[in-house]
Amino acid sequence: MKILLGPTMAESNYESDFLKEFYIPTYIFNDETRISDVPDAPKFPVLVFINSKSGGQLGGDLLKTYRTVLNENQVFDVGQEGPDKVLRRVYIRLEKLKQEKDEFATKIHERLRIIVAGGDGTAGWLLGVVCDVKLPHPPPIATVPLGTGNNLPFSFGWGKKNPGTDRNSVLSFLEQVMIAKDMKIDNWHILMRMGTPKEGSCDPIAPLELPHSLHAFSRVSSTDELNREGCHTFRGGFWNYFSMGMDAQVSYAFHSERKLHPEKFKNQLVNQSTYAKLGCTQGWFAASLFHPSSRNVAQLAKVKIMKKHGQWQDLHIPHSIRSIVCLNLPSFSGGLNPWGTPSGRKQHDRDLTPPYVDDGHLEVVGFRDAWHGLVLLAPNGHGARLAQVIIKKA
Repeated sequence: MKILLGPTMAESNYESDFLKEFYIPTYIFNDETRISDVPDAPKFPVLVFINSKSGGQLGGDLLKTYRTVLNENQVFDVGQEGPDKVLRRVYIRLEKLKQEKDEFATKIHERLRIIVAGGDGTAGWLLGVVCDVKLPHPPPIATVPLGTGNNLPFSFGWGKKNPGTDRNSVLSFLEQVMIAKDMKIDNWHILMRMGTPKEGSCDPIAPLELPHSLHAFSRVSSTDELNREGCHTFRGGFWNYFSMGMDAQVSYAFHSERKLHPEKFKNQLVNQSTYAKLGCTQGWFAASLFHPSSRNVAQLAKVKIMKKHGQWQDLHIPHSIRSIVCLNLPSFSGGLNPWGTPSGRKQHDRDLTPPYVDDGHLEVVGFRDAWHGLVLLAPNGHGARLAQVIIKKA
């Protein structure tokens, strides 16, 4: 006798088998279950980190769905516990189990992947933590576009629109994680010195704090060899981009407003509209009227670039430039490409290349005002290409 399996039951069995490839049992995180209680090791075990405050209500909804689909012990809210603490705890536990000759834990360690759902700041935070932990085999990271700009997810093919939070959307994303290929990304360290003010402080104004996207960004101690008398010296790192001037001012205003009034930032469209309004209210569409040339980047900062290893040179910044952006990604402000693709002639004459995330290049682009930024919306539009820094190992 043969019995036909109904489509609902068939789909349920397929889904169950599918999810087993991502599921990490509870004993990996603590001693509640015995090793004999677990099945074969999953092929794509994942740790999921979600910023429940990202995307308005989307972050919280996505957190609930992932905890329903997977083991709730492998899904973490970064607002409740920092990913640095979680990863250190998990890897210490895995090392302990490996020393006990636990083959299941050994395979989890070898195959582990990470999913991070949040904005670019949250994704950069995870990248920084994985870098800091200094693992011999860092787990690959998949990014769910849950923020406003989503430049990191977009640069790696995960899209830029906020995803659905229902079960089917989560299953669809897990399918993409299953077939995704590893790709490296450059990371950059930055050293910034500011003249000590006669009055006041260089620290963020309470109750604000620096965004997580400024990875490990902090002031060096007075005894550090990098410190200079008469200056406040800061250092940190970034994966997306680093900007000074017009864009930085608008971005910090957006970050500050969101920190103080999170209830106003309900979804991606509202966030993008708020960002645009801040650009208008700060006068960047009429920069020549609201911002005197004495406050242009060339008047406020001295920038040096390294074209060859160990050889520094001053970067010429036109006096009309009010913002410079140092790009690691070919995506900025929600999927725009400020560097563009240089023509064959410019590639030859100025030794410029198209931007990639893993080429060891850092693109430096300038903008005169917000209208100049709108050029990016046009075909082949780009900002003022100031330099392409090429870092090569000695």
